Amino acid sequence: MTTETPQSLAVNDARRVRDANGILAEANAAGLFVASDLHITSRVVRMCGEPVSVAAQVATAFAVRSVRLGSTCFALASVDDLPGVGSLALPSAAEMLAELRDSPLIVGARGSTLQPVVLMDSDDGPLIYLQKYFRQEQSIRETLANRATSAPDVDAAAVRAQVEQVFADSTAEPRQRLAAEVAASHWTSILAGGPGTGKTYTVARILAVLDNLAVLDNVAGGGLRIGMCAPTGRAAAQLQASVDLDGTLPTSVRAVTVHSLLGWRPGSTPRYGRANKLPHDVIVVDETSMLSMTAMSRLLDAVRSDARLILVGDPHQLASVEAGAVLADLVERAPGPPTPSAYPTMPLDSSIELDADESARLSDGVVTLRRGFRFGGEISRVADAVNRGDADAVVDLVTSPEIADVQLVAPDNLDSVRDDIVAWGRALHRAAHTGHVDAALAALDSHRVLCAHREGLWGVRGWQRRVADWLSESPGLPRIELDTMVWSVGEPLLVTSNDRQTGTFNGDCGVVVRTGDETDPDRVQVAFRRGAQERLIAPVQLPDVAPAYAMTIHRSQGSQFGGVTIVLPPSGSELLTRELLYTAITRARTRVRIVGTREVLAEAVTRRVHRASGLRSSVRDLA
Repeated sequence: MTTETPQSLAVNDARRVRDANGILAEANAAGLFVASDLHITSRVVRMCGEPVSVAAQVATAFAVRSVRLGSTCFALASVDDLPGVGSLALPSAAEMLAELRDSPLIVGARGSTLQPVVLMDSDDGPLIYLQKYFRQEQSIRETLANRATSAPDVDAAAVRAQVEQVFADSTAEPRQRLAAEVAASHWTSILAGGPGTGKTYTVARILAVLDNLAVLDNVAGGGLRIGMCAPTGRAAAQLQASVDLDGTLPTSVRAVTVHSLLGWRPGSTPRYGRANKLPHDVIVVDETSMLSMTAMSRLLDAVRSDARLILVGDPHQLASVEAGAVLADLVERAPGPPTPSAYPTMPLDSSIELDADESARLSDGVVTLRRGFRFGGEISRVADAVNRGDADAVVDLVTSPEIADVQLVAPDNLDSVRDDIVAWGRALHRAAHTGHVDAALAALDSHRVLCAHREGLWGVRGWQRRVADWLSESPGLPRIELDTMVWSVGEPLLVTSNDRQTGTFNGDCGVVVRTGDETDPDRVQVAFRRGAQERLIAPVQLPDVAPAYAMTIHRSQGSQFGGVTIVLPPSGSELLTRELLYTAITRARTRVRIVGTREVLAEAVTRRVHRASGLRSSVRDLA
């Protein structure tokens, strides 16, 4: 389950429910439940039209709370492990289970088929779902199981020949070639790997292999219908830029959002679904870690049973802001029975070293790329130690005088951080004033301050002010006014909403550059980079932008910077997790500074986001 440390709520706090009573009111006052948890629970109970015991109401509130925190269900056995529960007189797990079994929430009220809550058993014990999320999870489970009962009819020799041809002039590692073989021989495959492991490069060549095979078989008139998508507009634009830069695929292949691919508008039913399948022969989903349970279930509903689906992403990154961590669940779940295929599931290349789990997961179409091409060895070592949850190793690495790439900086001694930021600001200001767009964009991406929170002294708001003051106090740099909507030359800007007209997306960063000439010497424009392309947009054309002297780690997903300064939140923060730290560290190519204490850093490494889910293992009716 997602980590959250409850904090007592003041009487006038909007998260308090004034008319709540009993144990639910006490749990609300203690911060275990917020107003939305109790309001939804109350609504569900009223819909039943029959009395519901207090224990069953508490269990339902936990299910609602779990969805709010990113899980699709609530693992009943975990109730005693939740922070703050020990101080409350809550029903025990056994009491909640006993009351739920015969509750109208589960079995339905008399004369009604409504069953808003689902109770299932699993390897992690009883799971409590809201009906909607159980149906979505069950749909994903059943669709993937059905897709695994058969495999594409491919000729192994032809596949290997095409893999050798497409990868002939490359420096690809053996696992990338293996990924192409697996994608060719499975209806569903997963290409996992951290930043810089060559996922997009591999996908482009996988698609080239599949397209060549289709031409040989004269499928679809001599070529494949390829669909590429990503959860967000920015991720889709970055995928398109990477594919364009690679140059392997036809220019007709365009990356779109998952919602655009499905014809899914807010508040409406998607155009494509179970009754109207997508026409594509191959569908690639990039940044799958950001895909919610709801979006994944909708997508799988729309994919033809004879179409290949390739899921791409980093399972260790921050998951969707909505419920579900589908990619991590699918990568970590227990291997299923071997897919019926004449194609070998073991790699023929003896240089590929796979552990027992990786070998078993090959039959499920899962290949994980290991070799990083983007950042230095020390950053990679720290990121690996974070993923292992080895707090001692992480602290030793970042405090070692022999390692300069990653350093821990005490919050009360920020001189080195200030020096880095002032140097960044000077380079940005100098390039922007001389009109050197490429140099200004290079300076912009040379460093970024990343925070866990938006608000507070150690959040984006506090660090925006801190950075602005440092730069304003630096000789030769202009004073920065954060509260004005007039952007000065050299100002870094963050786009905070999607705008198709300008082709900018939430999370894009640009810099104000002087581009005037003899006819218009005072002209300024905002420069953006997408792949190898540079774009200049007038400031008045941009819809919603804010200064980008600091940004949240969530918004930085998919980005890369020369160096990063990571501001850890205070101890006890619900955002202080391993996934957050890993995502922040792997944004850097050459240098990482972590602002925090040893204790807070260790807490982040040992504290993992556990999103309860039934996808990692089988679920069954409760005996």
